[in-house]
Amino acid sequence: MSASSLVTNTCEVSASTKSAIIPGNFESSPSGYAVSLAQPRIHPHPDSFGEPLSPWATSGAKRLFDCFCVLLALPLLLPVFFLVALAIRFTSSGPVLFLQKRVGRYGQCFTIFKFRTMSHSPQSGRSKVTTVENQAFTPVGPFLRRFKLDELPQLLNVLRGDMSLVGPRPKLPAHQIVPLDCRPGITGAATIAFAREEQFLACLPTHDLDDYYHSVVLPAKIKLDAEYMSRATLFSDLRLIVDSASRRWDSSVMRHLLGLEEDVIEMAAQKSQQPRTDPARLTILPRDESFAQAD
Repeated sequence: MSASSLVTNTCEVSASTKSAIIPGNFESSPSGYAVSLAQPRIHPHPDSFGEPLSPWATSGAKRLFDCFCVLLALPLLLPVFFLVALAIRFTSSGPVLFLQKRVGRYGQCFTIFKFRTMSHSPQSGRSKVTTVENQAFTPVGPFLRRFKLDELPQLLNVLRGDMSLVGPRPKLPAHQIVPLDCRPGITGAATIAFAREEQFLACLPTHDLDDYYHSVVLPAKIKLDAEYMSRATLFSDLRLIVDSASRRWDSSVMRHLLGLEEDVIEMAAQKSQQPRTDPARLTILPRDESFAQAD
């Protein structure tokens, strides 16, 4: 099946999309928000995903840059690795690392490494779209995610050649709707733009979440990453790395692409900081990390 047909089939899943969020008490939304329907500002089309990669994106120089940065940083980060592993081990049962199959360059699957931030469950058949409302965090999980410490083990994926420091986030097989001709990255253009994705998705009615994610959010992420990788350079990669390390998220891009009101993301972020009143209803789900990811 061609990439064009894959995109076409995926983007026709649902025509309903959401644009405005209003505070209130609504049973249809687990976060207590109501979501109105409107057209987003992005209209996915197969041509939108055909951006040619920049020379830097697939160059040997980029690979050398990745390895140099990781080898330089690892000695400094080893104490952090050790402390995070101890915190996870002593505050929850289960493995320290979360391992999951993701799709990499040329459709090759690999195992991604993360520090575990959710309660361990060996069950399969879980939903692939997660929000801040449907995850059962470990005691240290929210802290690790807030400062992106759960992503640190992916430096090993970079050394192995599975990933790059900068590139599209590696997706679950169910979410990989177009071929990837470059290595996926720990951070990227969509990672910065959709850093608060989980807070926003928590405001959507549960029964609309999967369709909305596949028909609107995924194409928007792919478009952003494709546009960036078509003009990526050493200096633009450095800028994204610095922005990610310093947590300079730019939600205005996500807000514009999805047609959201100006204060929607801020409202969702504030709501996510409030304690959840019924943790027994939570479902333990694997995360797509779009910044995942924050994929």
